[in-house]
Amino acid sequence: MIIEIENLVKSFKEVKAVNDISFNVREGELFAFLGVNGAGKSTTINIISGTLKRDSGKVAVCGYDLDTDAEKIKNKLGIVFQNSVLDKKLTVYENLKYRANLYGIFGKDFKNNLEEMTELLDLKEILKRPLNKLSGGQKRRIDIARALLHKPELLILDEPTTGLDPKTRITVWKIIEKLRKESGLTVFLTTHYMEEAADSDYVVIIDAGKIAAEGTPHALKNAYASDFIKFYNRREEAEKYFGKLGYKFKTERDYTEVELKSTSETPAFFKEMPELFDDFEILKGNMDNVFLKVTGKDLTGV
Repeated sequence: MIIEIENLVKSFKEVKAVNDISFNVREGELFAFLGVNGAGKSTTINIISGTLKRDSGKVAVCGYDLDTDAEKIKNKLGIVFQNSVLDKKLTVYENLKYRANLYGIFGKDFKNNLEEMTELLDLKEILKRPLNKLSGGQKRRIDIARALLHKPELLILDEPTTGLDPKTRITVWKIIEKLRKESGLTVFLTTHYMEEAADSDYVVIIDAGKIAAEGTPHALKNAYASDFIKFYNRREEAEKYFGKLGYKFKTERDYTEVELKSTSETPAFFKEMPELFDDFEILKGNMDNVFLKVTGKDLTGV
């Protein structure tokens, strides 16, 4: 296991930010840690990274105990924070050199690592430019380079694509997937974009400091997400028919959407009321539906 958390507790006065949670992260996987702001995500990350002391519980990273081997853990860990920690007055090169020096990487080793990051993240044209002259997407690439310069085994991404345009988000994820494929990098992700969580290997949903649900995206969708039928014609008939049966539905400008109890119900509805199905589609439940069902909250845009 890359991360082992057992009965972790952290309180701030009367508030239990993390309330007796336990989970493991396997080597090489993309692990999604989801929750609204204030759920306990950042507190957990700060404890894992050694910047915040826990009240109780066990934490091990890359096989090292946090209490006895914090320095070894630091060298195994890279973090891309939600808010950049780069020095805006320095150039890209100066930022990366300073970061490498903190890890004891100098001279030829730094040059080799920098060349590798420059090629991977397409930094050649901006190395000499100051941070305050870069776009949001360019700065995010530098944040990733900074986190990877010392070649960690575990990369923590704390909402890495928040505020980025869709094209840049896709670019960032292509880079991350390339790293996972080529080096076996383990990625611990927090995100408000459920499509990113849907591609993960395992998901833990935390709510008010406690684990509310966990499992693979497929298992969570099967357990918590409903499927839907969208009717584009015969909307009034669909509302009347499903309303009498007690089904939840919503009506928008050009469709009525019915929440199913099970996708297997559809053939029976089609057989009984075939006239409703002249223009329709069946939609599978997604991770947004899972999160809303588990927590009662909407994570999108939080």
